[in-house]
Amino acid sequence: MADSMRLDRMLSNLGLGSRNAIREMIRHGAVTVNGNTVRDIAMHIVPETDEVRCQGRLLSYSRQRYVMLNKPGNVLTAARDNKSRTVMDLLPPLYRSMHCTPAGRLDKDTEGLLIITSDGDLVHRIITPGKDVSKIYEVRTDGCLSEEDGTAFASGMTIRDSDGEFTARGAELRIIAASPAGSHALIRITEGKYHQVKRMFAARGQNVVFLKRICEGALLLDASLAPGAWREMSREEAAKAANPAGIGMDDAAALIEGEHHG
Repeated sequence: MADSMRLDRMLSNLGLGSRNAIREMIRHGAVTVNGNTVRDIAMHIVPETDEVRCQGRLLSYSRQRYVMLNKPGNVLTAARDNKSRTVMDLLPPLYRSMHCTPAGRLDKDTEGLLIITSDGDLVHRIITPGKDVSKIYEVRTDGCLSEEDGTAFASGMTIRDSDGEFTARGAELRIIAASPAGSHALIRITEGKYHQVKRMFAARGQNVVFLKRICEGALLLDASLAPGAWREMSREEAAKAANPAGIGMDDAAALIEGEHHG
């Protein structure tokens, strides 16, 4: 049986006003539950099954929220920050009030697919290293990539730099275009260490000038979402992000081709 919750809390979570404003609406008869006007602010309801209307408008409520965001550059992947704009600032207050958080992180200057959800179990399944959830990134570098780079990535590499040392697992590199003036590629990794993609390319003498995550698990970024845009997902769609099977590089490449020709 679904858990009940206070009526005024549900309305507050939906962003219909301050707690005081919502209580006044209820007391003045603006809210109905299953067709009956209610004036008890402490009334308990079951949001998933009770029909709740405010000023005649039917309200839809889900305890779990799933958002796909096309994260723009220069935005922090964090719930709050005193100095910089965060990904939560790109969403309506509803999502913060429902304790939504980013599932993992993207560097401040990295763009692309980011899931924001109130489902802690899904977050755990996505970010836990042992789950081996793959991630595909679109990369642009300032140098010429070669098949030798692909071989080096596939065999794994130990990286030593000012940020420390780690051994990266084998990664799949697909070169889309390469020239001395710069290269365009896709890379699939199955871990997410600090600045990992940038550090891997740096170890091959390549400087990353653009980085965008386009796939997580079996979930592709919606090509219709401009940077900074978002949409809600169903639980079933969001769960694809935790699927270790992932998707093929051909599908990821098709997304990139569609973006550049659409």
